Amino acid sequence: MNRIGGRGASRPWRTTFVTAAVATVATVALLATACGTETPGKLQTVGDIAGLPVTHFESGFKPNAPTPRLAVRNVSGSQEDKVAVAAIADVSDYWTQLFPRHFGQQFRPVRSLLSYDPEADEIEVCGATTADAAMNAFYCPPEDLVAWDRSMLLPLLRERFGPMAIVTVLGHEYGHAVQYRLGERAGIDEQTSTIVKEQQADCFTGAYFRWMAEDNSKYFTVSTSEGLNQVMASLFFIRDEPGQSAAEASAHGTAFDRTYAFQLGFEQGALKCADIDQAEVDSRITEQPFDPNDSSGGDLRISEETVALLQRSLDQAFAGAQVETPKIVDDGGSCPDGPDTAPASYCPEGNTVSIDLATLADFGQPIDREAEFRGTESDGGLGDFAAFAEIASRYVQGIQHGVGASVDNANAGLRTSCLVGAWAGAISGDDHDNVLRLSPGDLDEAIAELLQPRSLIAADLNGHRVANGFARVESLRQGYLQGSQVCTRSYN
Repeated sequence: MNRIGGRGASRPWRTTFVTAAVATVATVALLATACGTETPGKLQTVGDIAGLPVTHFESGFKPNAPTPRLAVRNVSGSQEDKVAVAAIADVSDYWTQLFPRHFGQQFRPVRSLLSYDPEADEIEVCGATTADAAMNAFYCPPEDLVAWDRSMLLPLLRERFGPMAIVTVLGHEYGHAVQYRLGERAGIDEQTSTIVKEQQADCFTGAYFRWMAEDNSKYFTVSTSEGLNQVMASLFFIRDEPGQSAAEASAHGTAFDRTYAFQLGFEQGALKCADIDQAEVDSRITEQPFDPNDSSGGDLRISEETVALLQRSLDQAFAGAQVETPKIVDDGGSCPDGPDTAPASYCPEGNTVSIDLATLADFGQPIDREAEFRGTESDGGLGDFAAFAEIASRYVQGIQHGVGASVDNANAGLRTSCLVGAWAGAISGDDHDNVLRLSPGDLDEAIAELLQPRSLIAADLNGHRVANGFARVESLRQGYLQGSQVCTRSYN
C-alpha cells in the first residue's frame, strides 16, 4: 500500500463504496444466524461454483484415461510429459467439439508439438533455441507449434500445485493457437497488444476447465474445490511482477487480472472470451507501474502508525453506514470470552477489532519471490495489503454487526471478503481525501491470502471459511469491480 503523498495514476473507472455502504449493510439486517456450534476454523461448503456443485476429490487423470495418440517431438516418458501430452489431446478435443458450435467453423488442431529439456537440448524453434527457453511454455504462430519445458517448468508446477497446474499452462498456450484461428473474430492482428492476447488465452483456459468440470473430458477430472484451487494458485504463481505496465510487450497480467480472465471464461464461456478487446481490458486491468511518489516501493511496514492510517481509511469508507465504527486495538488478536481468529478478531461485546500487531507485522513482510520459485520456506510474509485486508475483514464484520446483519451465517465469509474488495476499490484511485491508496501488487497479496488454507479475509466471525479458493477470490473481485452493493445481492 501507499500512504497519500503525491498524485497517483488515474483509473478509467471508480468504485462508489462510501455512498453505497448504507444500502449494502441495511438490506442484510434480517438474515438469520447459523453455525453457532461449529468448530472455529472449520471449512464450509456453501452455494455453487458458477452453477456447478461444489465437489471434493483428487483431481488429475481419470482411472481409465486413454493413452493419447499424438506425435510429439522429443517427448520423454516422464510423468510431466504424460500429463502434458494428455492435456494437449484433451484441450484439442474441447476445441474440436466446441469451436464449430461457438464460431461456426471446423477446428484445425495445432500442427506441431515439442517437449524439451533446456539443459540438454538445443533445438531450433521459432527463431531461437530451446536452450534459451528455460522455465517456459509457448505457442509459436509461424510454426503453429506448442512447446514446453519438461525438465524445469513442468516439474516445478506439478510439485508445487499438482497436475492441474500443467493442464492450466498448456490450456493457456493452446488458447493462443485458437486466437490465431479466429483472427478478426477475436480481434487478433499484428497490432493487438500482448495483454489482450494473454487475457483472452487465460479466459479460453477457464472455458476449457468448465467443460472439464462438467465431466466431458476423457483424460482428466477436476473438482470445483481443491482442483480449481490448484488452478488459481498456479495462475497466482505465474503472475507478472508488481510495477510492470500492462502496455509492455511482455505483459501477462497480475494475479488479480489472470484469475479474473480465467473466471470469466469458466462462468461465461469461450464466446465471451473472444469479445475481450483493448477497451474491455483497459476498463478493469490492474497492472500498472508504481507511482513515482510511492517512496515505500509498494510495501508499508505494519506498525502503530500505519494501523492508525488504516483505521482512518476504513472509517472514511464506511462513514455512510451511520453506525459506531469498530476501534482497532493491539491487545493480543483475540476477544476475551469471545471470537478467536488471531491475529485479528472482531469482538462484538466491545465493538473492537483486536489485533496482534507483532504477528501481523511479520505476516505483512514483502513476498519473497525467489523463495516462491525455489519452493522453499521464506523469511518474508504475504505483503502489507494481506495484513491490512485481514484487519479490514474483521472491521467490516463490525459494520455489518452494527446494523444487525449476521456475521456467522453460511455466506458471511464471502460477504466479508466482498466488502474488503469494495474498500480496496474505493482507495484505488488518486483521491487526495484517501489516507491510503493501493499500490501495484496489493490485490495480488490479497489473493495470496485468500488461497491460504487459513484465509481470514473470507472467514466469518468465528473463522469458518469457504472451502474453495475460486469463490473466495471471486467475492473479493466482485466487491472491487462493482462496489459494495453487489456484496449483499450475491451473498445474502
